[in-house]
Amino acid sequence: MSGTVVLYAPSDDALADFQRVAPGGADISWVDSTQPIEEQASQLKDAVAVIVGGGGGFSVELAKSCAKLTLIQTTSAGTDRLDKQALGEMGIRVANNGGGNAVAVAEHTMALIVSTYRKLQLQLQAVKSGEWAGDIRASWFSQAHELAGRTVGIIGLGRIGSRVARRLQGWECDIIYHDVVQFPDLEAELGVSSVSKDELLQSSDVVTLHVPLNKHTRGMMSDREFGMMKPTAVLINACRGPVVDEAALIRALKEGKIAAAGLDVLEEEPTPKDNPLLDMDNVLVTPHMASFAQESGEKSRVFAMRNVTKVAEGGEPESIVLPE
Repeated sequence: MSGTVVLYAPSDDALADFQRVAPGGADISWVDSTQPIEEQASQLKDAVAVIVGGGGGFSVELAKSCAKLTLIQTTSAGTDRLDKQALGEMGIRVANNGGGNAVAVAEHTMALIVSTYRKLQLQLQAVKSGEWAGDIRASWFSQAHELAGRTVGIIGLGRIGSRVARRLQGWECDIIYHDVVQFPDLEAELGVSSVSKDELLQSSDVVTLHVPLNKHTRGMMSDREFGMMKPTAVLINACRGPVVDEAALIRALKEGKIAAAGLDVLEEEPTPKDNPLLDMDNVLVTPHMASFAQESGEKSRVFAMRNVTKVAEGGEPESIVLPE
């Protein structure tokens, strides 16, 4: 294979898009990730940097056959499908998209918050079914709320969470956050306050999650956490499904421990048709498409190509994600 930068994906549909944004005439090749691993290994033997597509997986077994590989680059913010610990022990680092989809996910988060608060899915369903407002006014009027004056708690104030906070500034909300890292500059700029996770859960009218999926965050929202939230509170999740214990969420919604949820991600995707969340009037679900926008795709591709080209030329990559 010519070149040292590779798009590793199940199809070559995106190859032209990556080649178009390749800096300085850099060349990029494609390896079909559905081939037998021996064929993949043969084609990847000279690869220094790989861009993973189609879900972002790259097995440790395959990596062992890639003697020159030093960087696996994703076009997503999440890198949970990669064994960063094992790859790191082989001298292979992992980089995410450098915030390429942060604006799109933040905007989608705002849509989830407002739509869930105003029961928009029920309004759309009623109009589409020919019922106009149906019985929504009678059954949901007391449960639809204005966002102004509410407290929004952001768990994870990174690239996406901080953009959610920025967009909330115009909504006349009080904004608090919890993160393992402190952001004094952002606190001053955005008027947000750092609190403990428990205080955030107890105080927030809306809790929105923006954390990576790892061993520390898997199942971080479960029975204990839902029991601490206000019965009028709304949960928003646009990061990764397994961050939320789905069975506990279903219990919390059925028992009235929280009022509603707006979800772009679920534990199993595509989710089974009999998932109880799909039949709940107080739950809005979108199909893990928060990051989907022409602009976010372009920004992620540009960043990925710039990062892998830098590595192929002997430079240091950006946006490295460390093992947990």
